[in-house]
Amino acid sequence: MAIPKKIRIGELLVGHDIISEDQLQTALATQKTRGTKLGNTLIELGYISESGFLKFLAQQLKVPFVDLKHYQYRPEAVQSLSEIHARRYRALVLEDNASGLLVGMADPTDIYSYDELCQLLKRPIQQAVVREADLLATIDTVYRRTDEIINLAGELDEELADGAFDLENLLSDAELEDAPVVRLLRSLFEDAVQVGSSDIHIEPDETVLRLRQRIDGMLHEQVMKEKRIASALVSRLKLMSGLDISERRLPQDGRFNIKVRGRSIDVRLSTMPLQYGESVVMRLLDQSGGLLSMEKVGMPEELLNRFRSLVRRPHGLLLVTGPTGSGKTTTLYGALNELNRSEKKIITVEDPVEYRLPRVNQVQTHEKIGLSFARVLRAALRQDPDVVMVGEMRDQETAEIGLRAAMTGHLVLSTLHTNDAVSTALRLLDMGAEGFVVGSALQAILAQRLVRRICDTCIEDDPLDESMRNWLDKVVGQGAGQLSFKRGAGCHQCHNSGYQGRIGVFELLEIDTLLADALRRGDAAGFAELARLQPGFKPLTLAAFDYARSGITSMEEVLRVAGQVDANVDLDLLTNPLSNDEINDDGAVFVQSP
Repeated sequence: MAIPKKIRIGELLVGHDIISEDQLQTALATQKTRGTKLGNTLIELGYISESGFLKFLAQQLKVPFVDLKHYQYRPEAVQSLSEIHARRYRALVLEDNASGLLVGMADPTDIYSYDELCQLLKRPIQQAVVREADLLATIDTVYRRTDEIINLAGELDEELADGAFDLENLLSDAELEDAPVVRLLRSLFEDAVQVGSSDIHIEPDETVLRLRQRIDGMLHEQVMKEKRIASALVSRLKLMSGLDISERRLPQDGRFNIKVRGRSIDVRLSTMPLQYGESVVMRLLDQSGGLLSMEKVGMPEELLNRFRSLVRRPHGLLLVTGPTGSGKTTTLYGALNELNRSEKKIITVEDPVEYRLPRVNQVQTHEKIGLSFARVLRAALRQDPDVVMVGEMRDQETAEIGLRAAMTGHLVLSTLHTNDAVSTALRLLDMGAEGFVVGSALQAILAQRLVRRICDTCIEDDPLDESMRNWLDKVVGQGAGQLSFKRGAGCHQCHNSGYQGRIGVFELLEIDTLLADALRRGDAAGFAELARLQPGFKPLTLAAFDYARSGITSMEEVLRVAGQVDANVDLDLLTNPLSNDEINDDGAVFVQSP
């Protein structure tokens, strides 16, 4: 067992001519003011890279350097150290073999942490150097709450079977924090926040209970045999949301706020009566991170500049479109964040209000008492606003009021559930809005989707089959099928999905004079043709393809986007493939106007 030794890393770095004496003295002075470790200070000052520093440290200590992103650790070995101790000592048990335990540490020179780990593990320890950021990310991945959730579900099931307590009394007693139902929900929320879930689904089936979490747009399922606990979970959640726990025949909607892992999470809850009980879906909104700025919404720089100039116009209608879960709300709030200044009055009409904004007048609609989108919008226009955001244009009345507001000196932002930019303008006409009003008020349409990013840890070449390459040649252009693409093989970092995180795909259509005239005439075919030929217009499929060509996403995700957009757009692309001179010798595609 190698005992860590105290080394003067600064002097060693100078001795090996990796940093200069002046740089060391600067780092030491900075370290005193910031209170950080010398290694972190050197890295922050740019005197040495993190990888270079850690490899040098490993060499001096004669221990291995382990890249956790590409290391296949053993789950059973990891669990030999509890999560709380792993986080406290910045350590992870990677391997258990005959000679002892291989433990990755962010700071292997920390003798105190080493001694504590020896006491806890009671086994010989061999140290390894790991990146602290990778270590914390791995801890979030490996210490899931799945086993804890199963155990708590079993405990709750036993108590329900034994009739050891009155369920209604338990649910109404806020002090019973150690009750199994409370601990189970707490673990469920902690696990969801830890893995970045956007939604939690609780679904009772005939013989089992399904808990599902939506991660990066896809559902991940956990099946539990303790089906009888569903009613206890639903009742407790209803109580937290201020809903009627005795009403099980009708759908209900509610909301509550919880603190999870130091973060403020707003939970939007919806119940639905099913054949075998009540289904609950909860949307998790992280309020602690603040609103995304326009730069962080994910638009390419050129498109971002165009969109920013549009939201700064004094009047007109700007629509953001796409299916549920495509990031429309995030984009709109990013725009509002950009516009939120003391000299502008902003009113929003939403159902529900998702994020709280300072200085912005936010109104929650309430259909049961007659507080509809149209009614609130009429009242909002009498409040002297500069900017109005309508959560969704759901009917003809709301659309007409919004369009006329845009024509009378207001900037109006709203959403529509349509597939692409072209069909959005035509959808307004289908809703009964007059063509001359749409043509005069509508400034631009931003259609968007979210595609999954390939996991950096398990990225590999994607050998496309012949049919896929033929599709690329037809849709994108001759030669596109010969390009190389990537995919994720699946690993512990991405929960074996091959993807980690998402990025936005955008299609921006600005309404110029020709497009406005087509709308005034109600010429749907002419509008679609002019939109396709507009300079700078790139359909969603080609925008997603750009990400695949760059290795950011996979062709599987491109096909998913292509399957969601309007069929007419794909037909236009199929009949107008790019010419060979738009693909250079490296296979890079230059799309000017499809």
